[in-house]
Amino acid sequence: MAFEDRTLACKECGNEFTFSASEQEFYAEKGFQNDPARCPSCRSSRKQQRNAARGEREMFTVTCAECGVETQVPFKPTEDRPVYCRDCYQKQRNN
Repeated sequence: MAFEDRTLACKECGNEFTFSASEQEFYAEKGFQNDPARCPSCRSSRKQQRNAARGEREMFTVTCAECGVETQVPFKPTEDRPVYCRDCYQKQRNN
């Protein structure tokens, strides 16, 4: 199948961008059914926003059930399960 460069309109900013033949070939190899809806700039911006949102996770201060050191974990601990610091967790996993 021969691919040719196509001009698409970004649904985010409305600017036109080129969907190159090589990009189309890549999309076909990956099995993607749809053309990109956003220009490369808007795709990059959207990806950065998603990654920034992930980085802002709430951390909880706890005391390790094994060694008693204060540590932080990315989940809210419950009373019915022990919470370990990184080192003690690795020891528990290896046993």
